[in-house]
Amino acid sequence: MKKKLVSALLISTMTLTAFVGCGEKKEEKPAEGGSGTESQGEVSSEDAIANLIASTEGTVDIELWCSETEAYQKVMKERCDAFEAQYPDVDFNITIGSVSEADMKDKVLEDPEKAADVFVFPDDQLEALVKAGAINEIQAQYTYNIDEVDTETTIEPGSYDGKQYGYPFTASNGYFLYYDSSALSEEDVASWEALTAKADELGKQVGFEVANGWYLYGWFAGAGCSLTENADMSNNCDWNSEAGLAAAESLAKVTSAKSFKSYGNDDLLANLNDGKVVAYVSGTWNVNAFSDAYGDGYAAAKLPTFDVNGEAKQMGSYCGYKYVGVNSFAANKGWSMLLAEFLSNEESQVAVYKATGEGPSNKAALAEASSPALDALAEQSYYATLQRVGGNYWTPAESLGKNILEGNVSQQLLDEAVAGIEQPVDAAQ
Repeated sequence: MKKKLVSALLISTMTLTAFVGCGEKKEEKPAEGGSGTESQGEVSSEDAIANLIASTEGTVDIELWCSETEAYQKVMKERCDAFEAQYPDVDFNITIGSVSEADMKDKVLEDPEKAADVFVFPDDQLEALVKAGAINEIQAQYTYNIDEVDTETTIEPGSYDGKQYGYPFTASNGYFLYYDSSALSEEDVASWEALTAKADELGKQVGFEVANGWYLYGWFAGAGCSLTENADMSNNCDWNSEAGLAAAESLAKVTSAKSFKSYGNDDLLANLNDGKVVAYVSGTWNVNAFSDAYGDGYAAAKLPTFDVNGEAKQMGSYCGYKYVGVNSFAANKGWSMLLAEFLSNEESQVAVYKATGEGPSNKAALAEASSPALDALAEQSYYATLQRVGGNYWTPAESLGKNILEGNVSQQLLDEAVAGIEQPVDAAQ
């Protein structure tokens, strides 16, 4: 993708969308075909933007959906204001909605024609968005070149079938262990057995959300079990193997400790603020909460090991990236594309990092980012895999986690869980 050259076809697309600024999204259909660069010729990106500005009439309405957290809402509002200031001759009406990134795909696919024009989503949702025709292909960039400015590892997960759809935004969508170093040593947080023993002694709490497939995966992966997605979005899972049973028994033993808690995010933050939690598995989205709670003791590390039949196993994890996407049905597609570029550029990624602690995908922005959380995430990355799992995984995994928390572990339980996880896609519809 070239920074200074874009196709005339794309310019005409940008210009056309500007004329329908306040129109209904359903009146515009997603563009079909290639970029047309060979037959249409090329002109500069500056000219493309100038043509878009000149052809824009009336108010440009753009709706953005991003994380519901206060820090995200604030920084994205600031960046949208900066975007508007960059184009003073255009009358913008940019509204920001609160949608959890975990729910973004489902929210968009409820009705793509009425969904936000621009949205932030995690990489594992891309395939479904593309197959539903709900996300616009990035056929050119106008203010920067993704291939030049973003880290290589973040570019590919934002593409599908050789086409780029996501503007790389953050590179820290994973989890690790936060802990209070004024109460716990590095030895204490090295294993779950040592961590729960020390927390029991202190009368404090530690843990992770066991009844959540995103975290539960890390335990079974660490024990050598596998979970993969098939082309039809069904799953292959061997958690009912001998290794899986041993892993479940190990987890049940760890979670039986008085100090171990399995909190969702809201309950975690409530108990963290009350001073009860001295170590917990979470991600960069909670960096401000943990740093505020632990003060000078704020620290982070890779996930602890756990014991399986006398052998230490390193807990695994999912890793991932976040992207800014443009709705295929965006009424003002040209301006939506420029906003998506702006929100994912170096300056915006630095601002998001400073506001939320999430690591940038932009190489220059990443060079400015350093924190205990990002260091821990980097260390954990050696034991992490991209989340690629079919939708039938989540409910059986949640049920399995709940049973393990209650101490209910058996071969039959695992067989039933795997049967649910591997359920054919058609049978679940």
